[in-house]
Amino acid sequence: MMQAELLSIGDELLIGQVVNTNAVFLSKALNSIGIEVVQISCISDQKEAIIEALDESKKRAQIILLTGGLGPTKDDITKHTLCVYFNDILVENQEIKTHIEHIFSSYVTTPINQENRKQALLPSKARILKNEHGTASGMWFEKDNQVIIALPGVPFEMKALVNNHVLPALKEKYTLPYIKHITIQTYGLGESAIAERLIHWENELPRGLKFAYLPNFGKVRLRLSGKDFNSIELTERMEAEIDKLIPIIKDIYVGRDEDSIEQIVHRKFIQKKATLSLAESCTGGQIATLLTSIPGASAYFKGGVVAYHTQSKIDLLSVPKRLIDQHSVVSQPVAEAMAKNVQKHYHTDYAIATTGNAGPTKGDADAEIGTVWIAVASKSKVISEKFVFGNHRERVIHKAVQKALELVLQHLK
Repeated sequence: MMQAELLSIGDELLIGQVVNTNAVFLSKALNSIGIEVVQISCISDQKEAIIEALDESKKRAQIILLTGGLGPTKDDITKHTLCVYFNDILVENQEIKTHIEHIFSSYVTTPINQENRKQALLPSKARILKNEHGTASGMWFEKDNQVIIALPGVPFEMKALVNNHVLPALKEKYTLPYIKHITIQTYGLGESAIAERLIHWENELPRGLKFAYLPNFGKVRLRLSGKDFNSIELTERMEAEIDKLIPIIKDIYVGRDEDSIEQIVHRKFIQKKATLSLAESCTGGQIATLLTSIPGASAYFKGGVVAYHTQSKIDLLSVPKRLIDQHSVVSQPVAEAMAKNVQKHYHTDYAIATTGNAGPTKGDADAEIGTVWIAVASKSKVISEKFVFGNHRERVIHKAVQKALELVLQHLK
């Protein structure tokens, strides 16, 4: 099994100024052709740090991918450091020089300068990977049975180089196995409770298959992984295990692969030809934002009301003031009234309502911080449930959104 290590270069990553999305893309890309990523590291823009990381990588991986530090400014030292590491020199590459001049003359309003032209100076021992979308070339080195590939840090430039040059070259150089992942989405049960259900199934997994639990707010993803040089046999073997798994978790199973809960809601409502409306308070319109992020949501989602203030629940959703006075704005009767009234307003098959106290202060509510009531109305009934999501505001809101969509899925008939 070929193993790879990713070295992401840049102080902006280490101080949290930039999120390392390049590593996510590279991991998926390498995995798709049968290469396992064993380590991801972020290192500073310093020669010593880069060289030390390259030396250490020999212990773990046959393939090293570096991203970042290939620009025209003085802080971009990756290219010069690689020359030190490989005992190499920079030489002008005429093809790349012409390419850089073409980019400036065709697409850049500022005139080309000497620093830009220096990007055509490239290590003589490297195989140059032409960057069609930018001025920083990729570089492929080989030393001591190890492949070291340097790529620009600009995401769309890096991705094009990987797809057009790096992956084809790696597949040509190595005989690689097929790696497959099947991911199952579950909602409504915690990781440890699911694991208890699956003890027997997991113990009976065939050799060569791996199983993992991936918990997140309100959901647990279950991932089955395998690798084999025969892709057909591997797929059949894994699908047979998934067929055994689904009946054990049928009450919490909502979908496969990388579908988000909003994608699952989207698909289910369209399949059922059902319609939905929303009355959001503590979630502040975030449920509507998720649903409408998917093209075609208007086929089932008719609209919503963000009744954030207590008075707006009375004015816009016709929640009786006496109900609020008697039970508090964060209560079962208010949540159910919000759901029923927004359903009537939009004439939908289903409606979701949320009312809660996300904090950091109690505001108009008597309920403790983290308390959320969620109601789902259908044409025949209204169901509601109380949740306590802790005292972290963002976490409370996020979990309320996820749980609301989970509840409507459970009651979609």
